[in-house]
Amino acid sequence: MSQSFPPYSSGQPVPISPSEQTWGGAAHWSAFIGAWLALAFLGPLVVLLVKGNESPYVRRQAVEALNFQLSILIYGIVSAILMLVLVGFLLLALVGLLWLVFTIIGSVKSAQGEIYRYPLTLRLVH
Repeated sequence: MSQSFPPYSSGQPVPISPSEQTWGGAAHWSAFIGAWLALAFLGPLVVLLVKGNESPYVRRQAVEALNFQLSILIYGIVSAILMLVLVGFLLLALVGLLWLVFTIIGSVKSAQGEIYRYPLTLRLVH
């Protein structure tokens, strides 16, 4: 069983149950399911609402995944607008690649019980 530090802790390691690891991972990989509807933020939002109050670890991972998915949505919209000046085509491809890579990394790390923080993320939800 992995150990990790919950947010706002005194520094004492807290064991993370396999169930928490599963739900923490689900907060990240559920974005792939939501992406089919172009609403990747729905998966992390559902995990946050369903299991967020039961575990500080799951809440932290769900909030992190939700913030990243919302950030990517904003970056995608800006890239789509910039398609009018052609640079948006390159930016949109880059945003898509970053979304795929970081979502996979977040899913794997979280499922292993590690706390993962996405780079390039706007911290909109706390």
